[in-house]
Amino acid sequence: MTTTDTALDGDRAPEHGPAIGIIGGTGLYSFFDDAAATTELDVDTPFGRPSAPLTSGVIAGRRVVFVPRHGRGHEYLPHEVPYRANMWALRASGARRVLGACAVGSLTPRLPAGTIVVPDQLVDRTHGRPQTFFDRSGFPSPDGPVHVSFADPYCPDLRAVLASDGIVDGGTMVVIEGPRFSTRAESRWYAGQGWSLVNMTGHPEAVLARELRLCYATTCLVTDLDAGVDAGGGVTAEEVFAEFRRGLPIFADRLRDAVANLDPGGDCDCAAADHDPDRIVAAGGAVPR
Repeated sequence: MTTTDTALDGDRAPEHGPAIGIIGGTGLYSFFDDAAATTELDVDTPFGRPSAPLTSGVIAGRRVVFVPRHGRGHEYLPHEVPYRANMWALRASGARRVLGACAVGSLTPRLPAGTIVVPDQLVDRTHGRPQTFFDRSGFPSPDGPVHVSFADPYCPDLRAVLASDGIVDGGTMVVIEGPRFSTRAESRWYAGQGWSLVNMTGHPEAVLARELRLCYATTCLVTDLDAGVDAGGGVTAEEVFAEFRRGLPIFADRLRDAVANLDPGGDCDCAAADHDPDRIVAAGGAVPR
């Protein structure tokens, strides 16, 4: 199936009804119930193409739409990911509740490699990334500026489902620009603020979901102790990828369990706001890419 429609109304046909969106690594392709029965969705957006065509399939009786955050070949570095296009494409494909899966570094020995954490707070230390749909080069709102509430960046309902037995519930994730890892001084400073996780992709994903009035939460697999915690040689990409591969089977199983316990069309007010994304799109007209 192919679509080039940029509208945000994902409820126009049963096959495009409410779905659970998942943003994650390419290793998650295999967790659909029947990979042969999946459908590729080639969605265009006013903000360019998403990281890769989306995959629509079934997990535990729920329709799920998946996008690989970094592309199929991990070609997008964290600061290059087309975050706006990814989130827009998920909503255009029917997703109303979105789970973000990611690798993180730990800022405390209490969270060793292999730990799964569902954070409840976020600190943005990125710079230069587009982090709103409603700027002057995007869609200006016909009702004036859009300022979404972001005090609690993650949906409490989704967090409650993700934080099952054996998973750490809560913690603050600081999102850095990347692609480099932190210096020891930076890492110690983050830990000194009481933050527990460090990551490169959690923002602007969360705030873009909020602007599109999507329920969003993230689940994180710890792959390493950050430089300020580990007295060794510091973090390397090879170690991070290796640890993620080791932890992926359990991580994917926990994600599947969460999907099985979610209602794709569940009613939640975490993203309640005064603006109507569909109305803004209708009024916005063509948008330069």
